[in-house]
Amino acid sequence: MKIIIHGGFFSESDQSHEVKVAKQDSLKSIVKKAFHYLETHSAAETAVFAVKLLEDDELYNAGTGSQIQSDGKIRMSASLMNGDTQKFSGVINIQNVKNPVEIAEFLMKEDDRVLGDQGAKNYATKNGFPDYSTETAQRRREFEEKSKNGGKGTVGCVAFDKRGKIAAATSTGGKGFELEGRISDSATVAGNFANKFCGVSCTGVGEDIVSNATAAKIVIRVTDGMSLAEAFDKTFAELKEIDGFAGAIAIDHLGNIQHRDSHPTMVFASFDGQQFEVFE
Repeated sequence: MKIIIHGGFFSESDQSHEVKVAKQDSLKSIVKKAFHYLETHSAAETAVFAVKLLEDDELYNAGTGSQIQSDGKIRMSASLMNGDTQKFSGVINIQNVKNPVEIAEFLMKEDDRVLGDQGAKNYATKNGFPDYSTETAQRRREFEEKSKNGGKGTVGCVAFDKRGKIAAATSTGGKGFELEGRISDSATVAGNFANKFCGVSCTGVGEDIVSNATAAKIVIRVTDGMSLAEAFDKTFAELKEIDGFAGAIAIDHLGNIQHRDSHPTMVFASFDGQQFEVFE
């Protein structure tokens, strides 16, 4: 059993040392809780559990604390990919729900598994998910000051359970101040993808991740016989060709863990029951 999570990026130039320490502590606490959850739950259930904890932490740009778009509204996206069943579900630009990843999980039972905007919200309401404002005072101040600090804060998780099954989940509040209706990578296979060989969750600039098809490329390359490290090398080399801004976390079917960013510093933490690794 292994688990790795991410919480977007940290920049020394626009975030304090105190914020860095707070994120390190938060990620370490969440990854440990998620690992213990993984002991009695599936990879897919655990990926959702971990992402919910990240969505509920105002340090990150997902769920509570999501960025505000140019029209003053918060629109969130999230997805879940079950590598065992090969099913993908997600919500795009949903508003006023506490945990978008929960709606993505709920959609797994539907034939239509990716919903957008008002349709996603209507589905959530119909299925008992209450209205919830994810706006925080800090995000409102940033919006009013037109500050983009901390915008690259998508969260995600890849889990590898005791049966060797893999799942990935990703959630974002956008990049902040974007055009109304802009769609990120988080509810696409470019940003979140898994099969029985590998699972990947991405963070960064969604347009770059989609242009590079980052998560899908890594998983397909591992499926076709590359090692996880080789798949990362090739995919991030291609990302560099377009000066792409992205980070990715992954676990393969052998239990190998990989993380990489094209621009420092992606915040992440992993745990295998004995050893932690946390970004520095």
